[in-house]
Amino acid sequence: MTTKTRVVVVGGGLIGTWTALFLIKRGLKVTLIEKGVVGAQSSGTNFGNLRLQGRHPGQYPLSLRSQAIWEEIEELIGDRCEFEKTGHLYIAVNDAEQEKLEQHARVAESHGLVIERVGRDELHRRWPWLGETPQAATYSARDATANPRLVSVAVARAAQRLGVEVIENTRVTEVSRNGSGFAVKTEIGRVLECDAVVNSAGAWALEIAETFGETAPMFAAGPPQFVTEPLPYRVTPSIQAVDGSAIFRQIPRGNVIFAGYPRTAADHVLNRAPVPPVKTLNGMRSLMKIAPFLKSAQVIRVWSGIEGYLPDMLPVIGESEVAPGLYHAFGFCGHGFQVGPGVAAVLADLIVDGRTDTPIGIFSINRFKNAVQVSDKLAREFDMPASSNSRAG
Repeated sequence: MTTKTRVVVVGGGLIGTWTALFLIKRGLKVTLIEKGVVGAQSSGTNFGNLRLQGRHPGQYPLSLRSQAIWEEIEELIGDRCEFEKTGHLYIAVNDAEQEKLEQHARVAESHGLVIERVGRDELHRRWPWLGETPQAATYSARDATANPRLVSVAVARAAQRLGVEVIENTRVTEVSRNGSGFAVKTEIGRVLECDAVVNSAGAWALEIAETFGETAPMFAAGPPQFVTEPLPYRVTPSIQAVDGSAIFRQIPRGNVIFAGYPRTAADHVLNRAPVPPVKTLNGMRSLMKIAPFLKSAQVIRVWSGIEGYLPDMLPVIGESEVAPGLYHAFGFCGHGFQVGPGVAAVLADLIVDGRTDTPIGIFSINRFKNAVQVSDKLAREFDMPASSNSRAG
């Protein structure tokens, strides 16, 4: 069976569902295809942090555009998805980390974000449950959190109400040129002819990109995460150690959600992201250094997700260099939850208007034609060389 649509979105995560919603709001007929169920991969298994602090300088215009959308989520989709402006506390435990905090703060402030510096005494006065290890922190009141298990599904429902066709549990087997457009074939024998394709297939996106001769050194990984039993509610902001060893927040129901680095290797072929028990134990040790009151907390569930990572810790966003009408959005390196709605808005700009006012040049897939600088974080965690332009394993 062959049907026609204007845009096919491949991948039903946060970016795919928001893109479908924004496109149909702008009058385009859209079909979204997801190989499993909507929101089942990294979009639904991440920490849920909407962090503005500590971003790569080139990400701020996109990140701030995205945060503005998050702040209107209930009006846009009819569901708050537990979005809360919790604020974000970025913690340093020594002088070197404090200097990193200051560097991050200056960059954020240059983009209009309000950053508060908090010294040791003030830190413990305002958040008395903190241990003695934290030396200083920066605080951003605009940072927020949301429930990742709810968002993609809620956005997909909103898109469906407006007329987007959502096809789940169906793999795309081929994307090919069809005149000036594309033909998208699925495993159930259906062919969709369209003017544009959005490649938001997450850790699986290279299968589409490489069909057209484009590639990137992407590999699959994910941060180990766990949640504790419900405890008396006292941790109101989202907390992050500068070195990434502890990232945690407490939801009003009392459970403490933890994520931390180093990341866990994932297998996007077998669709597995196991968490070795030692990583949970190390995570609890890191957590106790910052919040000693959690030393007796019981961990009730452990998980990770399958995320696409690129060596410079920047995603690929934009139109294909070789196939006009194909738009890439993948490799978000654990940052996709916060920037997702903004990325979708940019894709809608590009598809409908042919341009966007949000700068995305640094995210071009073309950058991998040459070696790129490997992120210090990834170099430490995965023993990677200082530069890379080949596909990692």
